[in-house]
Amino acid sequence: MSFLAAYIMRGKMQAVLVASLLALVSLFMHPLLKPAIIIVSFASIALVTLRKGGVEGIYTLLYATAATALIGGLLLGDAAFIGLMVVSCLTMWLPVWLVAVVLRETRSLALAVELAVFIGVLGVAGFYAYTGDPATMWQAAFAPLLELLPEDAPVEGMREWITMFSHYMTGVFAASTLFAVLFGLFLGRWWQSVLYNPEGFKREFLSLRTGARLAIGTIIVIIVAETTSGLLAEMAWNITILLFVLYLFIGTSVLHTQLAAMKQSKYLVPMLYITLFLIPHVALPVALVGLCDAWLNLRKIPSAPSSKG
Repeated sequence: MSFLAAYIMRGKMQAVLVASLLALVSLFMHPLLKPAIIIVSFASIALVTLRKGGVEGIYTLLYATAATALIGGLLLGDAAFIGLMVVSCLTMWLPVWLVAVVLRETRSLALAVELAVFIGVLGVAGFYAYTGDPATMWQAAFAPLLELLPEDAPVEGMREWITMFSHYMTGVFAASTLFAVLFGLFLGRWWQSVLYNPEGFKREFLSLRTGARLAIGTIIVIIVAETTSGLLAEMAWNITILLFVLYLFIGTSVLHTQLAAMKQSKYLVPMLYITLFLIPHVALPVALVGLCDAWLNLRKIPSAPSSKG
C-alpha cells in the first residue's frame, strides 16, 4: 500500500481525493469490508498530519469532509444527507487528526494512544450523561431486528440476549471506534516510516508501554465495576472495555518483542497475530500481559540463552 501513501503525499488535492473517495466508497461496501476502507481513510488524514503538520492536516480533513458531503448529496439527491455526512466525517476524522498531532509534536506513540483512549472514555461518560440510560436506547435500536426474524426463531431468547448485551453496547461501540482510530494512526505512521524513516514505526510500536499510574487507575475502574451496582457499575464496565483495548495493544507489543528474540521468530511472530485474529479468547491474557508490563517492564527481562539466534 506504499503506492497509495506516495500518491497522498503528492499534494493536498490528492490527499483530499483519497480520503473523500474512501469515505464515499465505504457507504456502499459490504459491512465486513467497510471497517477496512474507513481505517485507510483515517490513515490518509493521519499521514498528512504526521508529515506536514496539524494545520495542513485539518485543511485536508475539512476539504475532504466538504467533498464527501457534497458528492454524496448529489449522488443521493438528498440535501439532508449533506449535513449528516458533515457530522459523520468530522466525528470520524477529528479524533485521528488530534492523536496524529500529538504523535507528531511529542514523538510518543504511547501518549497518542493514551489520548485516543481518554477521548473514548470521555465519549462513554458523555453518552451516559446525555442519555441517562444507554441500555434502553440500545434495546430500542435492536428491537426492529426481532421483527425480521422468521416465525420459528427463538425470539424470546434473542430478546434476553439483546437485553443483556445492551448494557455493554456503549463500550463495545466505543472500543470499535477506538480500534479504527488506532489502526488508522498506526497505518499512517507505518506509511510515513516506509516513505521517510524505514523501521521507525516498528521501533515505536515495540516500545509501546504506559506508566504505573494509568495501570492503577485501570484497576480502580475494574474494582468500581465489580463492587458497585446500577449505572455506575455499568459505566465502569464500559470504560473497562476501552482500557482493555489499550492493554491489548501493549500486550501485543510486549509479546512481539519477546518472540522476535527467539530462534523461530519468523514463524512465532506471525502466529501471534494469526492467533489473536482467529481466537478472540486469547486477547484477555494478552491484555493482562500489557497491564503487568506497567510494573514489570517485561521487555527488559533477558531472554533465555537457548532463545538467542
